[in-house]
Amino acid sequence: MSNDAYGQDSAALPAGVGGFAAAGFGPLVRAFATLIGRRRDAGGAIAIHRDGVPLAHIWAGSSGQRRPWTADTAPIVFSATKGVTATVVHRLADRGLIDYQAPVAEYWPRFAAKGKGAITVADVLTHRAGLSSLPTVAATAVESLDHELMEDRLALAEPDRLRGTPAYHALTYGWLLAGLARAVTGQGMSELIRSEVTDPLGIDGIHLGRPPVDTPTEYAQLAGAHLRLAGHPIASGFLDRIGTRIPGALGAASRCLFLPGLDSILDGEDPAILDTEMPAGNGVCTATGLATMYAALADGTTIDGRPFLGTHTHRAIRRVQTYRLDHALFYFPMMWHLGYHSMPVPGARTGFGHIGLGGSFGWVDPRSGLSIGYVHNRLDQGLLAYDQAAMAWLLPLAVAGAHATKGRTAELDRAA
Repeated sequence: MSNDAYGQDSAALPAGVGGFAAAGFGPLVRAFATLIGRRRDAGGAIAIHRDGVPLAHIWAGSSGQRRPWTADTAPIVFSATKGVTATVVHRLADRGLIDYQAPVAEYWPRFAAKGKGAITVADVLTHRAGLSSLPTVAATAVESLDHELMEDRLALAEPDRLRGTPAYHALTYGWLLAGLARAVTGQGMSELIRSEVTDPLGIDGIHLGRPPVDTPTEYAQLAGAHLRLAGHPIASGFLDRIGTRIPGALGAASRCLFLPGLDSILDGEDPAILDTEMPAGNGVCTATGLATMYAALADGTTIDGRPFLGTHTHRAIRRVQTYRLDHALFYFPMMWHLGYHSMPVPGARTGFGHIGLGGSFGWVDPRSGLSIGYVHNRLDQGLLAYDQAAMAWLLPLAVAGAHATKGRTAELDRAA
């Protein structure tokens, strides 16, 4: 779609930026062009909706092998996948199949092993299950590609001393919720994302792992140096040692994020991570797919008014469950909701969503009806901090642009 269709009531798009943006998004468009448009062999997109209606969807750059980014291009969004997985659980809870305060073992009896009988669904959704350690369930990253094995090992695992304390479950989170959902429905998370999220919303741009060949979604290859530094024998040995021996936040972060060979499952044009179900980390999503899903979380209804979540469930997901600092994320104030987190940046105080490694994120503010999806395909350890912080730059600009657009709409209405 060209911005020309929006006439004078639109923001000008710089060369190399496709899509459309309503008037008021000029600063965001320029910031996006600076952030994404100058990347070598990489690209990205951002989509902004209000009450489910698209206000902007712009993209730039490459999806790999010199293919230009399009509206249907989708990279791996890493931990932004967690928001999608949580939404599946909320759909099941909405129908009375899951109670947030019930023990996980009530649905998944095997999970009661090693003293885990009292761990609740809410504990898992808020990263308080004491099961964040990857080495507890997998010896190597390649072993982690067997998702049903990971679910079973977590069911039999012993919680650590951080049980009851927020400690980011970087990858184990997804297998825990997948095991719970499988116990309740008999279905894997990939199938549930289709039946509980994308089909009810009538969208295609959210997949767990490789998009099927019969969909318009096109996978964007990872660009940049990936995590090759972590794969160096010296670095790998150091990370392995601090994870098992060092107390405090550094050890907790290493245990939840690192496995030997992690870099190997991300490398290549056809990385191995695409061929598993890693519901905390291998979602392949378009920007508009994320924006559309989060739009349904703004008020619990789809864009055509059909119910997506009931009032009780919607009220529960909006509430911050714990303000305690996260012990695996260097005591950062995540303000965990049930499967989402708040984003402490200007203009975003009343919203929630989930950010992923590298900075891709989905977000919604129920008060304003604003929802946003931002995705890109660069994963470069040397630029990771910069990319991770981009949300703090883009999200306030998106909120300000939507506010300006709303004001412009009111002016046009008065003039008419």
